[in-house]
Amino acid sequence: MHILGISAFYHDSAACLVRDGEVVAAAQQERFSRKKHDFRFPSDAVAYCLREAGITAADLDYVVFYDRPFTKFERILETYLMTAPLGVRSLIKAVPLWLKEKLFMKETIRKELGYAGEVLFVDHHESHAASAFYPSPFEEAAFLTIDGVGEWTTTSYGAGRGNTVAIDKEIHFPHSIGLLYSAFTYFTGFKVNSGEYKVMGLAPYGEPKYVDVILDKLIDLKEDGSFRLDMKYFNYLSGLSMTGRRFEELFGGPARRPESALTQREMDLARSVQEVTEMAMTRMARHVRRETGLKHLCLAGGVALNCVANGRILREGLFEDIWIQPAAGDAGGALGAALFVWHRYLENGRTVTPGRDSQNGSYYGPGFDDGEIRAFLEGVGAPYHRLEDDELFDRAADLIAGEKVLGWFQGRMEFGPRALGDRSILGDSRSGKMQSVMNLKIKYRESFRPFAPTALAERVSDWFEIDRPSPYMLLVAPVRKERRIDMTDGEKRLFGIAKLNVPRSEIPAVTHVDYSARIQTVEKETNPRYHRLIDTFRAKTGCPVIINTSFNVRGEPIVCTPEHAFTCFMRTEMDYLVMGNYLLDKSEQKPLEEDSDWRSEFELD
Repeated sequence: MHILGISAFYHDSAACLVRDGEVVAAAQQERFSRKKHDFRFPSDAVAYCLREAGITAADLDYVVFYDRPFTKFERILETYLMTAPLGVRSLIKAVPLWLKEKLFMKETIRKELGYAGEVLFVDHHESHAASAFYPSPFEEAAFLTIDGVGEWTTTSYGAGRGNTVAIDKEIHFPHSIGLLYSAFTYFTGFKVNSGEYKVMGLAPYGEPKYVDVILDKLIDLKEDGSFRLDMKYFNYLSGLSMTGRRFEELFGGPARRPESALTQREMDLARSVQEVTEMAMTRMARHVRRETGLKHLCLAGGVALNCVANGRILREGLFEDIWIQPAAGDAGGALGAALFVWHRYLENGRTVTPGRDSQNGSYYGPGFDDGEIRAFLEGVGAPYHRLEDDELFDRAADLIAGEKVLGWFQGRMEFGPRALGDRSILGDSRSGKMQSVMNLKIKYRESFRPFAPTALAERVSDWFEIDRPSPYMLLVAPVRKERRIDMTDGEKRLFGIAKLNVPRSEIPAVTHVDYSARIQTVEKETNPRYHRLIDTFRAKTGCPVIINTSFNVRGEPIVCTPEHAFTCFMRTEMDYLVMGNYLLDKSEQKPLEEDSDWRSEFELD
């Protein structure tokens, strides 16, 4: 039986194909269209999923959409009526798209796919809950879903047992932790639904000086984690902007203009909203544990990508273990909806392997064998060296240890926002210069942003204060104290981004200014080639930790094909590229022709 899950028309549209309860393929549309956070119908992602499964749309048994468009449209209309006439212009702009594509989704899907079978719909937060619980390694678990908004729900909790998930309680729009965080994303000059992770990365540079203001004025946060926002400070009800004049008065002036210089105010705002978000999520988790009595927790929804808050929930010891869906945002709704139909709607059982999730590393995207890679390289006339595995891993580890920046393209593309070792740019975590080199010369992104480490799973506790795997880069933990480098009195007095250049540990390139790191662990069973590369690096250097950042430049979706990878390699100051068993040396390549204006190709995120 084949079930196709689809998420679309908000942000990060995606498709997922489930065969007899197993995920066969899943991908975001942006990886094919090359438009970041592409919200349009995921035609290319659907075509890939069908191709990977070796079927056509006529072979599908069900197609399921990840939310209920009529209920969402009802919320939009009611909101506009409540705020009229403020949002009239925004409403007039939105209605034609709703009437043309979004509202009559069943017809849109049938037309796009050429499909005549049954189309089902699942509630937005049920899709998130299903994406969190069904692939988890738990037979039963509580779940918590937190995002901006679905139809009406912004936060929900409940329990998954066997093949069922059931929501117990919900918080409804406009009261939303996700939209509170997005308001600060907007106010600090970053793009909403894209720059939230920049706010999280900026937070450690600041002081929590606005926490009391946020709690006194913006959000009434209860001990059980429930909350209400004071809407007089926000503008998103009318669709005009996220924040208004009263918000500006609270925080000492207007919002920062995008791309202008960051000041200590933005750093303090980021730190403050991060603290409040962690406080809210921790209180929710504590309440969910008390109400459900369950010892495991699953998380999904865009706010579950806040790995700092996830790490705090783990360290608080509220649950014996937690699991977070790697595609926690709307893209993962496609996967959740498809699994919901298989388990809940069709009442099929679920098999759990204790201690091992069924997400399989989230390597559900397209893969390319050596024959396809070689055909591409010869097609563009790129000089290359084909190396057998022993030589390849030895050479690649030497290059990383020699402070070279390496593009690493292997296996199937990751599903979700993180590169997990198949579409990655790699570097030496021990290098004092690698953070600024990779930020400014390779990724062309803001200098304050930290890089994440990948560590061998069996060695992670030797370097970080964490006692379990973090395969999806969704947990933050401190570098172990004995690995840290004490700062001098002068260094301690530094403020903001001035802290960035102070070496803070034996692995400075992946140690944030507060000694934290956003950790990915890799196991031999899940990704043997990536594990072998890092283990070879460890054998040479004694360090089982390297830098892993996504294979793209700022504003570009993560690369999908050999062509994308080669183009990104050639446009940046990356030193080497490994695709399959082929090694490319930048010094041997001819410059790309007619490529002088490529930076205007991607809209800055």
